[in-house]
Amino acid sequence: MKTAIVIGAGFGGLALAIRLQSAGVQTTIVESRDKPGGRGYFWERAIDEGTFTFDAGPTVITDPDCLRELWALSGRDMAEDVTLDPVLPFYRLNWPDGTNFDYTNDDTLMRSEIERLHPGDWEGYLKFLDYSAGVFREGYEKLGHVAFLDFGSMIKAAPSLAKYQAWRSVYSIVSSFVKSEKLREALSFHTLLVGGNPMTTSAIYALIHKLERDGGVWFARGGTNRLVAALVTQFERLGGVLRLDDPVTSIETLGDRATGVTCASGWSGTADAIAANSDIMHTYRDLLATSRSSQRKKASLERKKYSPSLFVVHFGIKGTWPGIPHHMILFGPRYKGLLEDIYDHGVLAEDFSLYLHHPTVTDPSLAPEGHSTFYALAPVPHMGKFPVDWDEIAPILEKRILDEIGRRLIPDIHDRIVTKFSYAPNNFAEDLNAHLGSAFSLEPVLTQSAYFRVHNRDEAIPNLYFVGAGTHPGAGIPGVVGSAKATARLMLEEER
Repeated sequence: MKTAIVIGAGFGGLALAIRLQSAGVQTTIVESRDKPGGRGYFWERAIDEGTFTFDAGPTVITDPDCLRELWALSGRDMAEDVTLDPVLPFYRLNWPDGTNFDYTNDDTLMRSEIERLHPGDWEGYLKFLDYSAGVFREGYEKLGHVAFLDFGSMIKAAPSLAKYQAWRSVYSIVSSFVKSEKLREALSFHTLLVGGNPMTTSAIYALIHKLERDGGVWFARGGTNRLVAALVTQFERLGGVLRLDDPVTSIETLGDRATGVTCASGWSGTADAIAANSDIMHTYRDLLATSRSSQRKKASLERKKYSPSLFVVHFGIKGTWPGIPHHMILFGPRYKGLLEDIYDHGVLAEDFSLYLHHPTVTDPSLAPEGHSTFYALAPVPHMGKFPVDWDEIAPILEKRILDEIGRRLIPDIHDRIVTKFSYAPNNFAEDLNAHLGSAFSLEPVLTQSAYFRVHNRDEAIPNLYFVGAGTHPGAGIPGVVGSAKATARLMLEEER
């Protein structure tokens, strides 16, 4: 393999392209939007005093070593191109009764926080950490960068998955170790950051705690968009080519081979291999519309479960807020019931839980002097479960979310806002071709993980590959960067 085309410049596509280019494969990335990044897109909004920078996400960076590796492949240092700043606490969790819980990897602080919630839960927490370390070894270190192409690979992994009771949910496992309901929520919410319901997502995802404890939680100085820009710099430095603002309209095939791509502008490119970082349903349904095997795959994908969508309110306000940490989770009055509404019933509930992102407490350059940048994110049902006109719903939900932040954190928030906009499920569908407006692709339940997820290489078209949230191991920066490692290994082995 001498040439490759990667469709989509999200984190997975960029990471794969860097790996291929580092190995001497001439690689072109074709991106539909005017900027690279995929879900790591950004916007700027100007006022008289200066400019706000709003990251679309993802804004929680864990396992920075998986990113540094992309530079080390060519003997470079990621620090040349981007600075990662530590975020502490990792998260502040807040409940409607006013309780706060600061989550960190400092055992002294964690012990005092846990004993404030429930004095007897510290020992249980330590046992949970042992469990998390075990699933981290088996699920992330051993399996997170390995492609599952046949059922035999799943059978080999089965004993370790069984040892850690992978069929149980994260919430169920956490509950077996700690008694405090608030602590159970604090230790299980992380699956929401990769599109999973804590009540049904495999307990293997408890590995996120070990990932955070060992590697920390980080933020790219200047915003997540600066990490995207750094990845592009590294890719282009190696000789890679990035084409922006030109959506791929079809993946061309001849027999059982992918031969190239055609774009909306009329540009077409040929390559020895094609890798799709695009939405998996969009890829099979639309880009491979002339392939009979792909249309059969599309039919099976339609029957699968997809992660919820998100509703995000971005706002810039007058004033600075040193008392509001970088990451907050504002839990609502319900946990299990709210999750059932989002994942099962397709109900936009009156109550909600929010992830509040406050980057200017770490990096004031993201807002004009004397101002702050925020976004508030609420998980909502995807468009298959809640088919409404989001243009009508958005202003109502936006006001309710801002009202709640006003009640709990910033009393005069409406008077302070100088710019705001929201991003809804229909925007995910339109801008990212996300099936049903899902924010994380396939839901990470056990029956849609590893071998049961979209494979890193197509079964019928052997030079067509997949990278990103829809393939193994799943969503989140470490997940999609891990998928790039697994997919690159397959592609480069084919070359040999």
